[in-house]
Amino acid sequence: MAVPARTCGARRPGPGAPRPAGRPPRLLLLLLLLPPLLLPPAAPGAAAYSFPQLHTMQHWARRLEQEIDGVMRIFGGAQQLREIYRDNRNLFAVQENEPRALVEKVAGDIEGLLARKVQALKRLADAAETFQKAHRWQDNIKEEDIVYYDAKADAELDDPEVEDLERGSKVSTLKLDFVEDANFKNKVNYSYTAVQIPTDIYKGSTVILNELNWTEALESVFAENRRRDPTLLWQVFGSATGVTRYYPATPWRAPKKIDLYDVRRRPWYIQGASSPKDMVIIVDVSGSVSGLTLKLMKTSVCEMLDTLSDDDYVNVASFNEKAQPVSCFTHLVQANVRNKKVFKEAVQGMVAKGTTGYKAGFEYAFDQLQNSNISRANCNKMIMMFTDGGEDRVQDVFEKYNWPNRTVRVFTFSVGQHNYDVTPLQWMACANKGYYFEIPSIGAIRINTQEYLDVLGRPMVLAGKEAKQVQWTNVYEDALGLGLVVTGTLPVFNLTQDGPGEKKNQLILGVMGIDVALNDIKRLTPNYTLGANGYVFAIDLNGYVLLHPNLRPQTTNFREPVTLDFLDAELEDENKEEIRRSMIDGSRGHRQIRTLVKSLDERYIDEVMRNYTWVPIRSTNYSLGLVLPPYSTFYLQANLSDQILQVKLPISKLKDFEFLLPSSFESEGHVFIAPREYCKDLNASDNNTEFLKNFIELMEKVTPDSKQCNNFLLHNLILDTGITQQLVERVWRDQDLNTYSLLAVFAATDGGITRVFPNKAAEDWTENPEPFNASFYRRSLDNRGYVFRPPHQEALLRPLELENDTVGILVSTAVEFSLGGRTLRPAVVGVKLDLEAWAEKFKVLASNRTHQDQPQKQCGPSTHCEMDCEVNNEDLLCVLIDDGGFLVLSNQNHQWDQVGRFFSEVDANLMLALYNNSFYARKESFDYQAACAPQPPGNLGAAPRGVFVPTVADLLNLAWWSSAAAWSLFQQLLYGLVYHSWFQADPAEAEGSPEARESSCVVKQTQYYFGPVNASYNAIIDCGNCSRLFHAQRLSNTNLLFVVAEKPLCSQCEAGRLLQKETHSDGPEQCELVQRPRYRRGPHICFDYNATEDTSDCGRGASFPPSLGVLVSLQLLLLLGLPPGPQALHVPARRL
Repeated sequence: MAVPARTCGARRPGPGAPRPAGRPPRLLLLLLLLPPLLLPPAAPGAAAYSFPQLHTMQHWARRLEQEIDGVMRIFGGAQQLREIYRDNRNLFAVQENEPRALVEKVAGDIEGLLARKVQALKRLADAAETFQKAHRWQDNIKEEDIVYYDAKADAELDDPEVEDLERGSKVSTLKLDFVEDANFKNKVNYSYTAVQIPTDIYKGSTVILNELNWTEALESVFAENRRRDPTLLWQVFGSATGVTRYYPATPWRAPKKIDLYDVRRRPWYIQGASSPKDMVIIVDVSGSVSGLTLKLMKTSVCEMLDTLSDDDYVNVASFNEKAQPVSCFTHLVQANVRNKKVFKEAVQGMVAKGTTGYKAGFEYAFDQLQNSNISRANCNKMIMMFTDGGEDRVQDVFEKYNWPNRTVRVFTFSVGQHNYDVTPLQWMACANKGYYFEIPSIGAIRINTQEYLDVLGRPMVLAGKEAKQVQWTNVYEDALGLGLVVTGTLPVFNLTQDGPGEKKNQLILGVMGIDVALNDIKRLTPNYTLGANGYVFAIDLNGYVLLHPNLRPQTTNFREPVTLDFLDAELEDENKEEIRRSMIDGSRGHRQIRTLVKSLDERYIDEVMRNYTWVPIRSTNYSLGLVLPPYSTFYLQANLSDQILQVKLPISKLKDFEFLLPSSFESEGHVFIAPREYCKDLNASDNNTEFLKNFIELMEKVTPDSKQCNNFLLHNLILDTGITQQLVERVWRDQDLNTYSLLAVFAATDGGITRVFPNKAAEDWTENPEPFNASFYRRSLDNRGYVFRPPHQEALLRPLELENDTVGILVSTAVEFSLGGRTLRPAVVGVKLDLEAWAEKFKVLASNRTHQDQPQKQCGPSTHCEMDCEVNNEDLLCVLIDDGGFLVLSNQNHQWDQVGRFFSEVDANLMLALYNNSFYARKESFDYQAACAPQPPGNLGAAPRGVFVPTVADLLNLAWWSSAAAWSLFQQLLYGLVYHSWFQADPAEAEGSPEARESSCVVKQTQYYFGPVNASYNAIIDCGNCSRLFHAQRLSNTNLLFVVAEKPLCSQCEAGRLLQKETHSDGPEQCELVQRPRYRRGPHICFDYNATEDTSDCGRGASFPPSLGVLVSLQLLLLLGLPPGPQALHVPARRL
């Protein structure tokens, strides 16, 4: 289909193969059949010149190919390096990567690592249940009776506001000394545990003091676990009361704002405390719900959503006379981060109007839960209703949908300050195995939107040992700075009975957790033997990656798990969808596929072959995969002679080591060594010169067979040092690089050596010293022939600003050879071209001259001549563009400073024509791990918003005082510092915080790569009166496209510009994605029912009966703006 003329695009071929050179468009065919002199003039005043004919441009292309090939054969040294490897084959052995054996071994090692953590978890859970059962509840326990290390004590001493709140506290807090521990990336004390208590919970309450009393005994079990397994990281008990006790002790990482960390809202606690959930949230938006009450409901819904994990499914609806979903989701959807974001944004748009219709809301909710044609959790089913009150009990609805089995639990929430009869709401909850809660103000939201988990935990507790199964979480950010971790969780049950012959307790005490750092799992995987493009990955039942080289979140939010789907970590295709499904199902498999991969710098796309092999990791919900390019089936392993090993000399005495010394660089070229962990005592450094110095110093002391060193890495490094030195000796040293306008020649190897010649060229060498992390290295392995890479556009200076320096274009190619039928690619060699010199050479090669010294052909008025790229550079544009669409060379001097730019920024018309004619294909994808600058706040006012202020009627209403309102009001003031929808953030504080500087976001990436056209091709860019002829042809054995085009003569035809740079995005449309959800499986266990469950405890209004005197004092203090004393702080009563 032709692109409209107003876009200056070339005609795009219809369905089927693009038109090759032999079948040009009809108009162009007519033009080509005309005598050359009848062709349209190239430009006014140039009547003697015509646009080059097809065979002429093909001749230029062959000259370019021959020149590039000749330079690479002489200076690149690929052929010579192959011979050097063969000559030294006695120094190494060729080893084979056997995918099935490799992946089975790694899976077994990971299983063993996690199994050791499971044993520690079980010891802790059993001990906790024993200690709590033996504990005797003390009603009169006092703060001075308890001694523990308060992890937040040091931070609170520096916070005058918190210090005022806690003034007069009698809790005895230990003062500890800490030592730095590299395993924890923190200062720790192995003799004690630390305790963290949420800010909104009063530390001196009877419940908390009893909790602190009995959990102190866990200290010895924590220590014993570490004695048995010194590799254990954080061991944590998260209590259902909100107390966290962890080992070893370390100070809490308190944020600048008030610390609202609550273990009960952590992903690992939620997963361990209950089985998966199908939840429908219905919100009363009748006319009586307005102002503060509606704001409370919106915030409550958002907080409720935060209690859900990726194993849960949810939908949110509002109702008055009718019920309707608040978002575009018409059915239950997975409670993942992106879906919850849609809900949270939609909830803010709810408007109160109409009359209350409980029947409409509950019927909608039950219909949602009965829909079996969608993906869902298929375990706990529940309805959460938020309302300000009403008289209708809708018993007929429950009789129709839920009775007598009561498979759906109903939780009701009375929101706001009102005098309505709450009996109907209590009845609904009690009649449907749920619970009734009150949310009088914002301070009560967090507590009352998470305590439903206690009710869901009842069937687990009653199931006993059957429910004591370890679960492993998604990846998430550790709150104490350990980085990305997974956590094994095990629920801890209350085994006490209320009295002789009484029913067993059905409360969950909490969740025990043990962290495993992802880095510890990565250490069990092979890396350097798989080559630069081979890797190991692992996924869970949701398809989220546990291990993957592309799992690199730039920012993390410890409140949310890191959920990167395997199909988002890689470029999605049908083959990968099938592999992902098989892995989630726990199957084994192997498949070779052709797929697309992004380059390391995310500028290019390569079509490659990959072998995928996968197996399940037993006793976990994880599956492990291995990806291996065919050329990485074999690898080299250095084989230092037995004589050298027996001598026990330091490595510095070995042959070839001298070529690592800086004293040899002037004659042998500069050597960069990959910053790998060659030896345990090797000091790492980001500065490669310093790292090399540290390496050399250590080698003066270490023998080749030292136990503290990785002999594979060390020996291969020494081997490649000698191999690349021989390349200098045989090829580079005797060549004059200036003859062919080369700035440098180089070689990089799998062994970790990058040698750059001559030595002075190393000053401008900016490539990663780790070849496996260098984009040119990885792309060269995946592409045959010569891979050109211009400098990145942002780093390029204008030629006039270069002074004595110049810009270089990297050209590289992989070194491939076979030994005994086994093919390897152990190295990459290349050259660095001088941009300005090669631009001049490019003009000559694409001209009618055979060499630069030949005079230019003169063309008189009576002589017909074809334009060429040198003589007619004012009328003819000639460029080389790489496979990513970036400008490499141009015959236009003013475009030299644009080398490395995406070509659409240089010539939008021509790039669009190349794309429309299938020379380029486009791939769009989303990066869900990006970091973006924060959006400016919408409200710049300094005053708090939405704060509840009691009326005179409230002050005179005893019922209001006896509710939890006073405590909630205090919490409201506390939370207002964090909830931006209620209080405005402190600008000074926000400006200095890392969270304010950048946040996680979604970025849309667009890359271009060569399309299916692989032949000469001519076309017309149809732009009305200013059409342009162009010719394009791929250069064989390179990643270059040679383009010759008339220069544009008019500017009235604006071109559509193709974009290649990253753009901020909301991601794919979630409303469409949920209609075709990706395959997943939930946990195989479900505990949502037990016949012996006692449902009589179903809520009776206020969470605790506060002292009237205390509440009056607190309220007066708040109204007067005075700091409240510690006696005002309470928690819901929970006797264990």
